[in-house]
Amino acid sequence: MTAERSPKHFALICLVLALGTAALYWPITNHPFILYDDEQYITTNVHVTTGLSWENFKWAFTTGEAANWHPLTWLSHQLDCTLFGLNAGGHHLVSLLFHIANTLLVFIFLRGVTGALWRSALVAALFAWHPLHVESVAWAAERKDVLSTFFWMLTLLAYGRYVRQRSWVAYGAALVLFACGLMSKPMVVTLPCVLFLLDFWPLQRMAAVEFEGPGWKTLILEKIPFFVLAVAGSVVTYLVQAGGGAVWHAPLPERLANAVIAYALYFIKIFYPTHLTVIYALPKHWPVLLALGAAALLAVGTMAVMRCRRSKPFLAMGWFWFLGTLVPTIGLVQVGAQAMADRYTYIPSIGLFVALVWGGAEWVAARPEWKKISVVVAGGVLLGCALVTAKQISYWGDNVSLFMHAIEVSPDNYVADNLLGKAFERNGDQVRAVVLYENSVKLEPRFPQSQYNCALSLFALGQTDEGIGHLQAAALLVPRDADTQFALGFYFSKYGSWTNAVNCYSNAVAVRSGFASAQRDYGVALGNLGRFGEAVGHLREALRLQPDLAGAKEELERVLAAHPEVR
Repeated sequence: MTAERSPKHFALICLVLALGTAALYWPITNHPFILYDDEQYITTNVHVTTGLSWENFKWAFTTGEAANWHPLTWLSHQLDCTLFGLNAGGHHLVSLLFHIANTLLVFIFLRGVTGALWRSALVAALFAWHPLHVESVAWAAERKDVLSTFFWMLTLLAYGRYVRQRSWVAYGAALVLFACGLMSKPMVVTLPCVLFLLDFWPLQRMAAVEFEGPGWKTLILEKIPFFVLAVAGSVVTYLVQAGGGAVWHAPLPERLANAVIAYALYFIKIFYPTHLTVIYALPKHWPVLLALGAAALLAVGTMAVMRCRRSKPFLAMGWFWFLGTLVPTIGLVQVGAQAMADRYTYIPSIGLFVALVWGGAEWVAARPEWKKISVVVAGGVLLGCALVTAKQISYWGDNVSLFMHAIEVSPDNYVADNLLGKAFERNGDQVRAVVLYENSVKLEPRFPQSQYNCALSLFALGQTDEGIGHLQAAALLVPRDADTQFALGFYFSKYGSWTNAVNCYSNAVAVRSGFASAQRDYGVALGNLGRFGEAVGHLREALRLQPDLAGAKEELERVLAAHPEVR
């Protein structure tokens, strides 16, 4: 017990966790941005690249860009651009610092609510060095993971203080921090349910009150404000994602099959992290037997922890933490083309780590002869995690390596084919890019990004007739996608179909008002229809958004010279 309470041990553990995590992840500070979402979130987003400003602040709170509402995440990217510009290393360093902070918060929180120093340290080390968490840290666009978890852990710390001291200041702080988490990533909506789990163990508040007594009413009533925030966040998120075309309307049986299989795969990969990739493409159909087997695994696990919930409450808490916190991303509402994603385990894995470490510690406590061996095993597990994590980090060093690895892990990965094609296109290999795009379309015709990229590559190779079919297919799949509408408008402009071009550009700027090139071309198309007053307005807006935009100033001067009455 003396060792458990030693401040020297506590400080040393914090130092080892911080320095070990920094050393392991330091290579990401030399990594570039990647093609997958980094452009939309950072490098080509004028509201981010121009840094913090009052206008960009307002945009962060009102935009549904990237089919999400997470204003604090946008503000963090804007701050990065203010500090580092488009130096990717600076952005990655900030994500690493958040990961280190989250690791320390996991340790401090568990140490505070359980009193167990070494068990808490082992859970924090697993969290810090587990390969499944590479994606959340090494991917600039996933700032929302590390930022939302930062507020998640601070909320739990504030809640723990409220429970210990009955401090309403701490309670208010917990609500504010939870709101900040929701404004960073909506996945944290499950936190109110986790508060009930913490009441069960380790806070043991449920054991201290009678069922249906006044104590239970207190436990329920104090969670209501958290649930109100969670419901509001869920509604806003669904509306934004549905409006942005991110929600896939797959049949319910397919979504249920994907959900149970994803649960099983997450569980397996947490204990045996192999075949990890940046994207697990959603298949057209899951085998029925595989889905039934996964459902059986979940049922057996749930029954097992329920049977020992009194003698080993940490198993039930950890298991239901894992199951519950995955609900928003498990695919019951399918958002995007992924069947699952490593980044989704960033918070849920903590529950399984707690169950594993506390369960293992109790098993060893009953068998003292295994104590030294358990220390060696724990060290070996951490070393193995660190080695696999280091290898996984190396794939993020360039686009081709990252997406080539994804295809090696899952050969029929249409999303990875599309992204690797984009990487080759950026490297000037247009022919190889088209082959990959066409293979992606063949594997999944419903995937709009590959239809869009295939169209543009075919245009670049002079194969216009083939390209327009893919572009129109993309527009049907995502009618509110600004880039697709802009490309269609460009195509119609090329052939003098100005009415169709105006319609497309109008759709593009309606979705993304800060799209400078679309504003410029919208003005050009309106001018060709004789709508000079409107044309001048959009040309001026284009120049306001991007003063050095090619052709915008010249076109504006030409229209004003020919039609001075529209000044």
